[in-house]
Formats: sequence, structure tokens, C-alpha cells
Amino acid sequence: MTPDRFFALLLALQSREVLTAGELADQAGVSVRTALRDLQWLQEAGFPLVVQRGRRGGVRLLPGGSLDTSRLTPIDRDHLSLNGLDDEQRFELGAASDARRAREKIAARRNSATPLPISAVVTTDNRPWFGPERRGTEPSALIGDVRRGVRLRVRYRRSEAAVPVWQLVDPYGLLAKAGRWYLVADRSGVARLYSLERLVDWRATRVPRRLRSGRTLEGVARELTARWEELDSFEIHAVLDAYQLDRAHRILGSRLTVRDSGGGDRVAIAVACRELEDVRQLLPFAGNLTVTDPPEARDRIRELAAELLDRYSQT
Repeated sequence: MTPDRFFALLLALQSREVLTAGELADQAGVSVRTALRDLQWLQEAGFPLVVQRGRRGGVRLLPGGSLDTSRLTPIDRDHLSLNGLDDEQRFELGAASDARRAREKIAARRNSATPLPISAVVTTDNRPWFGPERRGTEPSALIGDVRRGVRLRVRYRRSEAAVPVWQLVDPYGLLAKAGRWYLVADRSGVARLYSLERLVDWRATRVPRRLRSGRTLEGVARELTARWEELDSFEIHAVLDAYQLDRAHRILGSRLTVRDSGGGDRVAIAVACRELEDVRQLLPFAGNLTVTDPPEARDRIRELAAELLDRYSQT
């Protein structure tokens, strides 16, 4: 949600007692679907909105949800519209104090009769469990050049490469995903994600960035992350001891599908993979899991088990 849309919606809701989603969409200049998504964000941010669907429905802002825009600076407006980041990520961007000041200005308008804001009773930490200490480029160091709207020359090391190489990119912006930061940028007209952990260096050019028409940071980031999660190369089928199922869900996440629980001691599962070598992700389950298909996955798990046995028989 952009700052202009954020305030257009709030001011519209304060101007009338009830508005339809269509009327809000017209005033904000967006589709009804986008307006509904923005309303959901406002609810999650703590604004007391009631959304009633149906023929006689509408959107209502309850008492206590007013916003004194005269007290907000352009920087306040910018930070209030930046959603999805926890306090630590805002600190990493060098924006913690500005964001806190903006939230305090809104909190000062609420009276004791209204419920506590959601932000006061919910905290977030989207860093992965047991993640290694991050290295590489800090987002606060890069954000200034990204905000200048110019092309960047980045020195980047791909995961399979031994040395980093220089690349010329057109940046859309930064993405915080699963506790890590990424630069979202076009390279030769193709959108890519650059992990800041592997971004060794960069140089800002004097040439304005050249983004493809109609492309936005939010849309490009959503496409790229969805592409990462499309694990449709093949599935590994296995049978798992039932008491290990909760642990498997924690480790494998959305890659795991339960094919047949059956109520017995063992559960039939499928694990989505990009390549055969991903069978290694099943090693933590050792004797609690038996790979059943495809045959090449069974052969590879057998080879890995033999390598482990050979290594430890020599010590």
C-alpha cells in the first residue's frame, strides 16, 4: 500500500459513516480486490474497522479509529504505510526511530475506552529458527542508493560460483523474506532476487533505473518468491513413523504432503523436490523413514547411508 492510498482510505472512512468497497476503490483509484486487501491490512495494523459483506453491507470505522493527519510528517506517512517488517528489520534499515515516532502519534489519539491496538498485544519475529549469523551487505547501507532510483552495479556471488562477478541491474527495491533480505532487480529485462548475504559490493550509477512498464516491487517480488516455491520437478514418496510427523512438518514445511495417515503407526508421505540430491533432507529421520519411490531416490539414499557408515567405521 502506498502512503497516498493509506491516507485516502482513512480519510474516506472518516468522512462518511458507511462506505462500500466499490466506493472506497473509486476514491483510492484501485480495484475492489486491492481495496479489500488494503482494508485487511488496516485491520491488522490495529484500526477498528468493521467490514460487512452482502447487499446491505459496507465498511465502517468505529469510534477511536480517527487519525489526526495534521500531526504527521511525510516521513511519518511513509513509515505507517510500510507493512510486514518487525522492529528488528526496521532497525536494520536504519528506520526504527522514525517508525516508532509515527506509531506513537497514532497511539496518542486512542482513548481508554477503545480496545488495545493489535500492535500492542502481538509481536512478530520472522527470522528462521537456528539460522546462522547473517553476513554480507546490511540493508541500511544499501537502501539509500536504492531510494535514489538509479541503476546499480552489483558485485554478486551466486551460490554455485567460486568468485563474485559484477552485474548491472535496475532495482525495484528490497524484500524481507523469512528473516533474510533480498534486492529485487531486473537484469537485462529479467527479474531476479539477489540475497544481500552474497552481495559483496555495489556502485550507484548516474543513470536512472529502467523498469518494465506496469511492474511494481510488490508484484515482482510475489512472482519471484512464488516461482521459488513451485517444487514440481518430482516427488519422493516415503513411509514415516507416525510419531515423527509433527517434526517432519516443522522441518519440511510446505514441501511435505501426507498421502495416507491410515490411523496406524506409519504414515505415507510425499516430499516435493527440485532435484534428486534433495533426498538429503530426509536424512534427519534416519531409521524412522523408508523411501519407497522413485527407484533413483532409493538408490541415492542407500549410497548416502553407505558413505556415512564408511566414514564412521574408520574413526
